[in-house]
Amino acid sequence: YRRKRAHEVNMSILVEEDLWRPWPKTRKRIRACLECIKHQLFRIGDDWYFLFVLGVLMAMISFTMDFTVSKLQKAHRWLYQELGDNTLLKYLSWIVYPISLTAFSTGFAQSISAQSGGSGLPELKIILTGVMMEEYLTMKNFGAKVVGMTCTLAAGSPIFLGKVGPFVHLSCMIATFLGKIRTCVSGDYENKNKQFEMLVAAAAVGVASVFGAPISGVLFSVEVVTSHFAVRNYWRGFFAATCGAFIFRLLAVFNSEQVTLTALFKTSFKIDFPFDIPETFYFIVLGVICGVITCAYLFCQRWFLGYIRRNRIIVKLMATDKAVYSALVALLVSSITFPLGLGQFMASRLTMKELLTSLFDNKTWFILSQNASLAKPPKVDPTNLWLEWWDPNFTIFGTLAFFLVMKFWMLILVTTMPMPAGYFMPVFVIGAAIGRIFGEVLAYLFPSGITSEGITTPISPGGYALAGAAAFSGAVTHTLSTSLLVFELTGQIAHILPVIITVLIANAIAQKCQPSFYDGSIIVKKLPYLPRIRSSDTGSYSVTAEQFMNTNFISLNKNADSQEVLKAFTATTSLVYPIVENTESMVLVGSVQRSELGTFLQTHGDEQANEDKMSQKENLRPSIQEYCSIDPITFQLSTQTSLHQAHHLFELLSLQHSFVTSSGKVAGFVTRSELKAAIEDLAHGR
Repeated sequence: YRRKRAHEVNMSILVEEDLWRPWPKTRKRIRACLECIKHQLFRIGDDWYFLFVLGVLMAMISFTMDFTVSKLQKAHRWLYQELGDNTLLKYLSWIVYPISLTAFSTGFAQSISAQSGGSGLPELKIILTGVMMEEYLTMKNFGAKVVGMTCTLAAGSPIFLGKVGPFVHLSCMIATFLGKIRTCVSGDYENKNKQFEMLVAAAAVGVASVFGAPISGVLFSVEVVTSHFAVRNYWRGFFAATCGAFIFRLLAVFNSEQVTLTALFKTSFKIDFPFDIPETFYFIVLGVICGVITCAYLFCQRWFLGYIRRNRIIVKLMATDKAVYSALVALLVSSITFPLGLGQFMASRLTMKELLTSLFDNKTWFILSQNASLAKPPKVDPTNLWLEWWDPNFTIFGTLAFFLVMKFWMLILVTTMPMPAGYFMPVFVIGAAIGRIFGEVLAYLFPSGITSEGITTPISPGGYALAGAAAFSGAVTHTLSTSLLVFELTGQIAHILPVIITVLIANAIAQKCQPSFYDGSIIVKKLPYLPRIRSSDTGSYSVTAEQFMNTNFISLNKNADSQEVLKAFTATTSLVYPIVENTESMVLVGSVQRSELGTFLQTHGDEQANEDKMSQKENLRPSIQEYCSIDPITFQLSTQTSLHQAHHLFELLSLQHSFVTSSGKVAGFVTRSELKAAIEDLAHGR
């Protein structure tokens, strides 16, 4: 009675308070108008608004980050120039800047969120397979990654790192945050399929907001982060990526960086006959060269990452002082790239954007360098960037070759730094350098050009740089969309056929010999990874689930009481338990989560312990069928399902486990661990 009376008093107080609020009719009308507006706006679907906001936000973040990095790099260049001829002070100004920024980037990011280091794409790839790694998509991780990546990019050309991978990761964090807001506003439940679709669209926005390339951004995200993709979701990626790319390029116009919306790396290749048919052979050779170098790079990079994790001294340093390790690596690479030292032979004064702009130059450097009166300017000349590659004693071929050799191992070294950083742009630049030196060699061998059917076509080294950038970066990431990316970046499509041929050949060689850069990182980090079945493993069709399934399981009767549940709960640590009709027939009827059983035991455990005080009738005992949420079995494997089929279904449906049945009776279960072990045994002939 007292509780009822107190409740009535509280309700009367609430009613009185509500009556004292001003203008009740006006508030009611406003609330009705807002509901009407919401209803009208969401008639076309809330996805459109969600994707538009995502694209705009990522474009603004990308532009702001580029603007900040540009100012910091200009300040570093100004300081270096203002120190005059004092070599020691110039050296100190050159190395202190990247050392301090990389150390701060590492320390800040690791102190806020340990998951913010690296690219983030390998972890995102695992998340999209269905593995829950929620700490990688939190806003705390977002803040740490934004600040850390800004410092990493501001460190400049000595560190030689990009922002593609981390920006894709940032975009997915924003998409996750917006998805939670949308769930609160619309009142819908969290749909896992919807989350997957939005994360893939967010990955496309990340690439588009970096390059201003919506089409290749969508294709690149699909190739890198997913194993299967529904075509009906293409519009989400294209719409969001287009919004992001448009706003990103529009902000550059508003900031007076460009007169109008143009490509990021505008080129001036000869449109009429940019290449001749005989040159196709040389593009094929370039594809082979890029494929071989890719295999060497991926092998060395994966081996060195493994070595870093095995070396006791480095492991101890990384466990206690990650910032110190980053500072030591920055000291080494910045000392090597000092412009008055070895850096003068690798164009170290150029930024990442200037490196690409110079390598895509349509002029032939070998011919330009024949002018004996040339002199390297004291400052970088934006109209003659190729002069940074020229040295009277080293020649153009020497500087390009030296750049490739040094950046090859330096990039492998800096990828071990535990700070937010992207690795696609450095690979893209190295590929452009490979193509550039190949084109310069051809221009040296054929100074008059290649003659075919009486028509002489001059060699354009910039076209080979274009093909090399697409081929090497595509082979490293195991993607073909880089062939389209170079055209969106440069604004011309004249070399489309030779570039695609080069990318295909380089990819064929790399995919045959080595896993991609991101798959290699997954392997080294020992993330829950499901390897692909190679085409040569034809035995995958004859190996059945009966041979690799796990038979160590405990089933529960659908009428099991708390005593039986407790026995099964303590016997194994399985996350999912099969529910059978009865223990004699073993017919599978559903499954129950371990968390559900724990709740059941907490609620009804005392009732079973005091069974003597309860009725002895069986139907009054609490059973899991009455009090637990039993999931119906919508998918199961047969004992005769092949390894190839099981692997395909696990990837297609993003499964984490599946029960195996024979004539409806549960016989075992398969998880990603059993699949991975079976594929590895098959690959090694076991």
